[in-house]
Amino acid sequence: MAQLVEQPAIMECAGWDAYRLLDSGGGRKYEAFGPHAFIRPEPQAMWQPRQSQWPASGEFVPGSDEDGGGRWTLDPSVPDGWELGWNDVRFTAMPTPFRHLQFFPDMAVVWDWMRERLSGRDDAETLNMFGYTGLGSLALSDHGRVTHVDASKKSVAQARANADLSGMEDRPIRWLVDDAAKFTAREVRRERRYDGIILDPPKFGRGPKNETWRIEEGLPALIGDCAKLLDDKSAFLFLTVYAVRMSSLSIAALLEEALRDLPGRIEHGDIAVREEGEGGRLLPTAIFARWSNS
Repeated sequence: MAQLVEQPAIMECAGWDAYRLLDSGGGRKYEAFGPHAFIRPEPQAMWQPRQSQWPASGEFVPGSDEDGGGRWTLDPSVPDGWELGWNDVRFTAMPTPFRHLQFFPDMAVVWDWMRERLSGRDDAETLNMFGYTGLGSLALSDHGRVTHVDASKKSVAQARANADLSGMEDRPIRWLVDDAAKFTAREVRRERRYDGIILDPPKFGRGPKNETWRIEEGLPALIGDCAKLLDDKSAFLFLTVYAVRMSSLSIAALLEEALRDLPGRIEHGDIAVREEGEGGRLLPTAIFARWSNS
């Protein structure tokens, strides 16, 4: 039976060549995405900024609805898109209507963790659910076949474009536009198995046929089905959750229930980004729960 480690952990992202957290505070964060600096809302940054000024190329101004909305104000010098990289993965960054820039930089620490679990392997079969623009899938493709699933046709198209940009267009990746819950249920019926699964579900979303996803309602069944796609030779399952009133201990307990027949350990905690410079603070960005068989 997988052992639950009750003490929470922190997975720290210290920034990397394409991304740095320059400062935060006052409900906002100041970040560099390659050569361009932006200001975005961040409710968890309740402290005061360390810097008196934030010279930026753009800012996302949120709407009045706490669940979303808002607009970018951008300097004319900001291009429609620009190329960035993480290790051997290349991708296009650009401001989107959802305040993101086509990737989630804090996930770099997760990509490293998954690669460590598969170190030395080139025959692994992995599944990336809610795969967005494909950086996690491209990272996993170093170790074997990857199935990338996202409900957004536009996101999957961008993921394929990032594969081309990285010179990885011939990697064994299945790019699927599908509803995550329905796809996973079909994989269970097909008696498929995977060596690793990563899930990054949104708080709310819609599938390609207008299916409705609400994380509190859909996550337990989805994790239950994911557990049926793993066995005692599988390496990991990694779950991240953003912007919800939920504890990492609660999603860890969900994994403990679903994976009770497997060996290994279940850990949970916060993903956080370290501000650049001396005395940089940790800014939490997501909660996680992970199972590893090592």
